[in-house]
Amino acid sequence: MRKLRTRRGGFTLIELMIVVAIIGILAAIAIPNFLKFQLRSKTGEAKTNLAALRTAEEGYFAEYGVYVGTGTVHPAGPVGPSKQDWTSPAVDFDTVGWGPEGDVYFTYAVTIAGTAYSLDAVGDLDGSGPGLDADFGYIHPIPGAAAGIAPARGVCQTTGVWNAAATPPAANLLDTVGQCGPLDGQDEF
Repeated sequence: MRKLRTRRGGFTLIELMIVVAIIGILAAIAIPNFLKFQLRSKTGEAKTNLAALRTAEEGYFAEYGVYVGTGTVHPAGPVGPSKQDWTSPAVDFDTVGWGPEGDVYFTYAVTIAGTAYSLDAVGDLDGSGPGLDADFGYIHPIPGAAAGIAPARGVCQTTGVWNAAATPPAANLLDTVGQCGPLDGQDEF
């Protein structure tokens, strides 16, 4: 009788190469999705802070009869994929009683024109450079007016924030916190 030889030992080179290839394919799929998810989570800061700033402006208006604009953008540093320090004085924001929790990815500004105002947030979340910023805004028009006002840095059109439900999609939502264009808040990789 002939005895068959049984294999002892570890994995063959082919088996290891197959495992490495599978891990590579999974990483190629997972990493871009993770980066997109991370970018989306950063945009939540702008929406939340603009909504809170809107509430603060309306509360200030209810008490004093005027809105408070910001003379400058705050924080003043350049936008980038890293958080910026908010702790330096922001007098205009302090006047309305608003300030974010901790450091921020976006810079914020308020423009006032009588009883109309606009809020905007600009951030370069993925470090893609100037002109590819994530822009969010809020336009509060003069009551009864058909159009809004020009925002502080021109990030949203005067007609409002992006409305994907419009036919064709357009920027036409007033009194709504949102992205200024169809690609704002999405990755630009």
